[in-house]
Amino acid sequence: MMNNSGASAAGSSSGSGEGSAPRRNFKRPKYSRFTQQELPACKPILTPQWVISVVEIVDRYDSACIPRNMAKDKVAYIQNAAINKTCNRTLKVLKNMDQPIYVYYQLDNFYQNHRRYVKSRNDAQLRSADEASETSGCDPERTTAGGAPIVPCGLIAWSLFNDTYSFKRGNENVMVNKKGISWKSDRDHKFGKDVYPKNFQNGALIGGAKLDPNKSLSEQEDLIVWMRTAALPTFRKLYGKIEVNLKANDTITVTLENNYNTYSFNGKKKLVLSTTSWLGGKNDFLGIAYLTVGGLCFFLATAFTVVYLVKPRKLGDPSYLSWNRSPLGY
Repeated sequence: MMNNSGASAAGSSSGSGEGSAPRRNFKRPKYSRFTQQELPACKPILTPQWVISVVEIVDRYDSACIPRNMAKDKVAYIQNAAINKTCNRTLKVLKNMDQPIYVYYQLDNFYQNHRRYVKSRNDAQLRSADEASETSGCDPERTTAGGAPIVPCGLIAWSLFNDTYSFKRGNENVMVNKKGISWKSDRDHKFGKDVYPKNFQNGALIGGAKLDPNKSLSEQEDLIVWMRTAALPTFRKLYGKIEVNLKANDTITVTLENNYNTYSFNGKKKLVLSTTSWLGGKNDFLGIAYLTVGGLCFFLATAFTVVYLVKPRKLGDPSYLSWNRSPLGY
């Protein structure tokens, strides 16, 4: 009897809506550890030993390798083929450098991305011997004075970097491996194994290095590296690899041939020896980009805070949110 009356009371209470909390129509997603990003995860901790492990030696030599009596007319010096361009430089190794040590040349104020320069090539000619006479787009280095096609044609190939470097540690020669310095995809697909230089650098004005006429273009890796044009006016290109370890306090003597003309456009030349880490070589771009974006975000956050304090926005009534409304719409 008591049970029936209790059930009746409960039924009447439920039916009248008195004594119970109002029902809400929640539209929240179902909870899961995946949607809430609570799954176990591994986060690497980048210690200084991992991140700051790239050792680099940079030596600018374009001004230092000019004889004192030619310092006022550097262009005349570099264009005079009769003058010996050999120059000796001494590098000090400050920290241990484990092999492979990458040798780069760096050029400043050289705009390889100039529209006329970057288009002055013919990719079909580079790929196949059947297209050796195809020189369209290669102006002004298309043909010789007699009309014979130049292979490879164009300003990019014509201006090939031609400084050379050799290294010594004490009385020991340090060899530089120049194999495998270009992209394999370039060697296999962009430069033909049956394409050989022809009439190259035979004109009155020599732009840069000469090529071995007995080697196919796919074997001439200095050319392949140079032909991959840079996007910025300051760039590095791989010259070779040193495959021995260099110890701290080692003295490296560099004998170089200062042949390449950067003096006409106030350019700079630097020799770079660098190791790499699992993140790659040394690159300040990411650090600068992070600081720039972080500074911009901080400035915007400060600006929005000031705007909110000076002229705050009126908050809306949360009862009008869809998940706080009853099924009947009120």
